[in-house]
Amino acid sequence: MKVTVFGTGYVGLVQGAVLADVGHQVLCVDVDAAKVAALQAGQIPIHEPGLDKLVTSNHANGRLRFTTDAALGVAHSEVIFLAVGTPPDEDGSADLQYVLAVARTIAQYMDGTRIVINKSTVPVGTADKVRAVIAEGLAARSASHGFDVVSNPEFLKEGAAVADCQRPDRIIIGTSNPASEARLRELYAPFNRNHDKIVVMDVRSAELTKYAANAMLATKISFMNEIANLAERLGANVEAVRRGIGSDPRIGYHFIYPGVGYGGSCFPKDVKALVRTAEEIGFDPLLLNAVEARNEAQRNVLFERISAFYGGELQGKTIALWGLAFKPNTDDMREAPSRNLLESLWAAGARVQAYDPVAMQEAQRIYGERSDLVLAADPDATLQGADCLAIVTEWQIFRAPDFGQLAQSLRDRMIFDGRNLYDPALVAGYGLGYVSIGRQPVLPAK
Repeated sequence: MKVTVFGTGYVGLVQGAVLADVGHQVLCVDVDAAKVAALQAGQIPIHEPGLDKLVTSNHANGRLRFTTDAALGVAHSEVIFLAVGTPPDEDGSADLQYVLAVARTIAQYMDGTRIVINKSTVPVGTADKVRAVIAEGLAARSASHGFDVVSNPEFLKEGAAVADCQRPDRIIIGTSNPASEARLRELYAPFNRNHDKIVVMDVRSAELTKYAANAMLATKISFMNEIANLAERLGANVEAVRRGIGSDPRIGYHFIYPGVGYGGSCFPKDVKALVRTAEEIGFDPLLLNAVEARNEAQRNVLFERISAFYGGELQGKTIALWGLAFKPNTDDMREAPSRNLLESLWAAGARVQAYDPVAMQEAQRIYGERSDLVLAADPDATLQGADCLAIVTEWQIFRAPDFGQLAQSLRDRMIFDGRNLYDPALVAGYGLGYVSIGRQPVLPAK
């Protein structure tokens, strides 16, 4: 099947490459000429395990192509994905300008029936707006081509997006049009062989499903961070509590790890957008507001504990920082808790020596050259002359350090762990102090 994908960002590029890999003829359209040229040269703009090989191999065999020619994109296929960005507006709502701009482009160039598929994360009612824009554009041309607008939200985890796209746990199709449903079933047939993963519903329910899924996961994270704060004050161990509640199959172990809050391109943006949608219809989203408030507070917890240890006197201190990306296996630093910590430490007069396996270039892009930021060559290099260590991202490389070396290298022999990577008793055995999330702190041996 021929497929057009508007947008070569995170979702569009992964979706396009995976569809091409099963034999579809995919044309990806983007307005960024430099990005298109880079993709044609085999340069992948994001870090996502397995994506580079998928893109280069399918581009080489001609099943995956890239262009800036929107007219060519519309002419290429009956099936058109919208996978452009929906950044948060100033009031927290999703900015639909790029989605609607593509809708206008489709109306301008379409020469027959089209199925327009919203892959972007968009508020409830966006399909209606896209439909209205296309209809208006066709009317301006005195054209009467048939079209449908379908909601087909993505459920990709950064760091595992290729696997999620190749082996989806569900495929949501929002349409009331049997012909569109049949066409999408044909499109997704290679991913739907083991058992039927397709769930068909009305468009608005499909749009809400995406937001509800991310809001639920964000809620689990904020709930566990709330319990972690209680555990510290009650003398309990949140890791024991986590295992205790996770063994209940109604709760499960996923997304109940305490930490320094959620970040990235989806959860913060989508919770805000859903809150804004609720407010626009006069509904007070009490729980969603609480989820967001807990997360905002949690993102500052690590700095508050470092500052408390030093009595608020951080001027001249050097902090080693392990982890910059908002989660492992990505270079994405959007809304990353590391940014809260970095900026708070700098404001307090501290210097940071940081390391991340893949997000160093992104940190350089965001912050540029600073005298109070050193991007170290490896985790050990961050320790040279450092007063303490802070851990923000749970990369595998950080899970089994040489604690003896840490005790010798860190002037104040303190570890502030935002991801609960270590056993406090083990760390204390090396004479190190250890402050984590939801567990009782251990002070360094004198």
